[in-house]
Amino acid sequence: MTETVCELEQLPEQLDDGFVYRFAAMHSPCELRIETDDPRLAEEAGRAVAAEALRIEKTYSRYRPDSVIGRINAAAGTPVRVDNETRSLIDFADRAWRLSGGRFDITSGVLRRIWRFDGSDKVPSRADIAACRPLIGWGKVRWLSGEITLGEGQEIDFGGFGKEYAVDCAVNRLRGLTDRACLVNFGGDLRVTGPRQDGQRWRVGIEDTDRPGEMAGRLELNDGALTTSGDARRFLLRDGIRYSHILDPRTARPVKDPPRSVTVAAPTCIEAGFISTLAMLHGRRAERFLKQEGIASWCVR
Repeated sequence: MTETVCELEQLPEQLDDGFVYRFAAMHSPCELRIETDDPRLAEEAGRAVAAEALRIEKTYSRYRPDSVIGRINAAAGTPVRVDNETRSLIDFADRAWRLSGGRFDITSGVLRRIWRFDGSDKVPSRADIAACRPLIGWGKVRWLSGEITLGEGQEIDFGGFGKEYAVDCAVNRLRGLTDRACLVNFGGDLRVTGPRQDGQRWRVGIEDTDRPGEMAGRLELNDGALTTSGDARRFLLRDGIRYSHILDPRTARPVKDPPRSVTVAAPTCIEAGFISTLAMLHGRRAERFLKQEGIASWCVR
């Protein structure tokens, strides 16, 4: 999870059907859309959503030494007892690792040291990959009764679901403020509180991976969340070979032939994010995986 500045001083912008409150957090453009004619409610709700995004970012950013993740990673093998919220997130990561057969692994962030999708054509050597692999593996971590102990040189990173969790937290906070129809969107990962005031569904555009700004299609959402995972813009190209930024922790290498993007619908954003990421990690078998699991989804090749 990258660290950015979340600005809380904006005012909501009025729309034909309510207000939109925009801000930046977690290195992403974020917004709340709320169907109300009350600007004070729109501002209160917008600030609450932005504050929740900032709280999650400060608490779980891997870039902050004072964050929970920073303290765990700096413990160098010493056991660290965590609070209940962090415990629930690590429990989620543990279940995700088991359900995914090791494909979804919060210790795999160390791969960013050798795989840099920065527009260059630099591919890590076999020696670099071999040196990194011993640091990866949730099975090497001791996690018991709210206490975590990392293996030597290991780190954890909630980047695989932190933004999605922040969306869910923001929605939960909104429900304590208002019963008005709302949509929370953090960098394309979104969730709605229910149908629109007129009973219509929310209409959400799916971006065309080949034509930024253009829509490949539209989905309708009555409740729950949508997330999109993809590699359309982050990849390496060397000697005619395209290397996806979707990395398999089991091999420390890019997955082969994943879709350009996968969009998934689920009751919560953290669930949708896990499924869309897992589908990408299945590479060329992504569509087969989604179909076998009966998951509402949209794949772009």
